[in-house]
Amino acid sequence: MQQFKNSLLDKQSKLKNLTTRIFYGKSLVLSQAAAYEVIGTYNNSKIRYYATPEKKYQEPLVFVAPLAIKMDIYDLYPYRSLIKYYIDQGFDVYLVDWGHFNYKDRDLDFLSFIDDAIPKCIEQIRAHSKSDLISLHGWSMSGIFVLLYTALQKKHYVKNLVVLGSPIDSYASGAIGKLYARVNRFLDHNRSLQRKIYAGIIPKRILHTPGVLNAFGFKILDPKGWYEGHKQLLSNLDDKKLLHEHATLGYFLNHMIDYPAGVNQDMLFNVWLRNPLNQGFIELKDKKIELKNINCPLLIGAGRSDQMVTADSVRPLTELTSSQDVTFTLIPGGHLGLMSSQKSAEEFWPLLSEWLARRSTPLTVNQQTAVE
Repeated sequence: MQQFKNSLLDKQSKLKNLTTRIFYGKSLVLSQAAAYEVIGTYNNSKIRYYATPEKKYQEPLVFVAPLAIKMDIYDLYPYRSLIKYYIDQGFDVYLVDWGHFNYKDRDLDFLSFIDDAIPKCIEQIRAHSKSDLISLHGWSMSGIFVLLYTALQKKHYVKNLVVLGSPIDSYASGAIGKLYARVNRFLDHNRSLQRKIYAGIIPKRILHTPGVLNAFGFKILDPKGWYEGHKQLLSNLDDKKLLHEHATLGYFLNHMIDYPAGVNQDMLFNVWLRNPLNQGFIELKDKKIELKNINCPLLIGAGRSDQMVTADSVRPLTELTSSQDVTFTLIPGGHLGLMSSQKSAEEFWPLLSEWLARRSTPLTVNQQTAVE
């Protein structure tokens, strides 16, 4: 009889957890718990500052977020937070939060960010941190942004550059890369159509993608991961930690932000289809940006199981800059997991921390005391 009661209570508890997850999922979300201060703004963007409790290095670590995502991924769980990890290692951390975009922002393109917004934000960060140099981190599309920003600037403020999961040889990125290569070959044989497309014949109302479409697209690019996540939850409804993690990650994936049409146009035509970065340059309007202009220490990472931007797509960057200090590493997880998974936290975060520590300026005991 007692066994039956325990079984009934267990089923009721699981049903209650499932009901909470479905109807009150937001109450389970754990992300963005770390305290921060907004130290500057530029247009829609805000610059978040996360102060380290014990500053050990002069140069701050600056995360530049990709477009379309919320900032949750940088501070996903209190016990597994990218930001908290690095402030605990003694780095002051800044995060460039782009805010929300909508159709009125459709004309924003790559140059709007790499030649305007990012320089303006970094100028404010340098002033606030009282450090002329910074360590700069970009993932996915923002990896392209920080790479091109660093290559474009005449004055070099980037002491250390980190680029993760960013397509350099787009044709090498699995099945999607092969598709882009075929489309580009077709356009090469139809020059009239090619000129019209690259000149902007496709209306921006089509190229501008709303957040809900971005969220759907992210999921269909990794249907197996989406399925496995739900399957694991349903098999472990008595696991409160898993319940919170599923709700937190689900909230992140379900609440994405618009991609401006101009950015989509540059990413689709100038990165994926033309594939110029594999040759070490990109042409954006009147600017030719060459990766050989980068000479700072460079850490390049790719997700071991990333099907969106494969390791073969990322690896060519190791040979395209002038840096004499280049590190390439594979990171546990897919395109999202390389930033947030437990294995990435255990394996890659310490590696990056050590890499940065060796290349950052340590504060003396007196300097640390003055900061405190």
